[in-house]
Amino acid sequence: MKKETLFLKIVIVIIGLFILAIIGLGFPGIGYRSVYQVGGSFGQMMTVILAGLTLSAIPFFAALYQALKLLSYIDRHEAFSTLSIRALKRIKICAMIDTVIYVAMLPVFYIFADKDDSPGFLAIGLVLFFACLVISVFAAVLQKLFISAVKIKSENDLTV
Repeated sequence: MKKETLFLKIVIVIIGLFILAIIGLGFPGIGYRSVYQVGGSFGQMMTVILAGLTLSAIPFFAALYQALKLLSYIDRHEAFSTLSIRALKRIKICAMIDTVIYVAMLPVFYIFADKDDSPGFLAIGLVLFFACLVISVFAAVLQKLFISAVKIKSENDLTV
């Protein structure tokens, strides 16, 4: 089991580094070009979109940290514990926060896609929204499953 969790931990770290590189290296250049070279309403909308994406990185990295903690609990054979339930709850909350951020950004995605005549840009906003929504629901289902497993485990511990 340690190999699988180690692989997942490496993947989580790579995802985190990739998103950090995009935010740290890509967004400043895109923001500069959109404001100073393109300007106008496109620049303002792109600034709002980049600000929203940067803001959504905070709960995203918090969820990644909780996922790493959850994998460490699995390594220590504490998968079905209150610590795991707490980590899943925090992942669910972070995904809900990101979902709310993306819902708030959808009108800007729509206006930008309408002005630029690129419906694919709106699809990006919808994919971000639905991805966070699915992660939130999945974490909620896992949380309920873990709660029932912890109850069964505690009942079995009392009967032995």
